[in-house]
Amino acid sequence: MRIAEKLVLERQRHLKWRAFDVLEMVLMIICGLLLFGFSTTVMFDIVTRTIGYPWLWLQEVTQTFFIYGIFIGAAVATRRNDHLYLTAVADALHGTPRLIAEVLIRLVVLGVAFCLVYFGYINFLRGFSSFRMPSLTPIASLYAAIPVAGALIALFTVEQLINGCRKGFDHPEPPEELLAITPMLTVPSSGRRP
Repeated sequence: MRIAEKLVLERQRHLKWRAFDVLEMVLMIICGLLLFGFSTTVMFDIVTRTIGYPWLWLQEVTQTFFIYGIFIGAAVATRRNDHLYLTAVADALHGTPRLIAEVLIRLVVLGVAFCLVYFGYINFLRGFSSFRMPSLTPIASLYAAIPVAGALIALFTVEQLINGCRKGFDHPEPPEELLAITPMLTVPSSGRRP
């Protein structure tokens, strides 16, 4: 298994389509690069200010890394079910009440995603009339992350709704120790088990 493939969680596999695994992997890599870029530019900003020669454009770059990291991270968290929603309520239920709670929770998330797309796009269009300093880049370059994240959140929420209604939301997860050990249980070329 390649390192990049390890970025895709197998948890709650019954709610996911394999076709979106590549998208999750790419988004996780992008989030890692954005976090690295954010940390690096903050460090350079501190160093250049400390030595008395600040690079003013670093603040713009840092803001860009931060904003895109937040919104792309929210989309990935939706796919991985790591976002904040009322899991404790739904996990305590079983059968039809659980199905209703899970569907309602995801419908709320879907409503928020549509708001992100709609209002984010309006802000994106308005952002061409405001500019960032000192580069004079339209602020729309920052606002573009909002509708993109909304579209991804909507996509992943619909994926979970369809799979959850078809297969059920209540699937026991194998212990994490078993998930960690499973890739190691392979048959060696000699044909004997380890």
